Amino acid sequence: QVQLVESGGGLVQAGGSLRLSCAASGRTFSSYAMGWFRQAPGKEREFVAAINWNGGMIDYADSVKGRFTVSRDNAKNTMYLRMNSLKPEDTAVYYCAGGSTSYLNNDYAYWGQGTQVTVSS
Repeated sequence: QVQLVESGGGLVQAGGSLRLSCAASGRTFSSYAMGWFRQAPGKEREFVAAINWNGGMIDYADSVKGRFTVSRDNAKNTMYLRMNSLKPEDTAVYYCAGGSTSYLNNDYAYWGQGTQVTVSS
């Protein structure tokens, strides 16, 4: 069993930055791809970014390309999402996901509880 715990969310002004962290415990963290998703009020959950097991392959949603950076530190069992140039439309609950067979597959077996990111205009 894998447990994922997000942290780092908060309130930030437009143009600001935040770094989210996802700490994993349980099964081997480094064997699987991981990802970030978000869900805004009244909207469906959407893909944000994904990273393969060693960080060598990364994918981003078009809406965050050039502003967000996903990374991972397998020695610390932690994945990160650096978010720059934040916009009000980035406001959402951000979820960490793990246990995927590939960074290109949406077959995540484990999910965190989410962390709120609010961007004020």
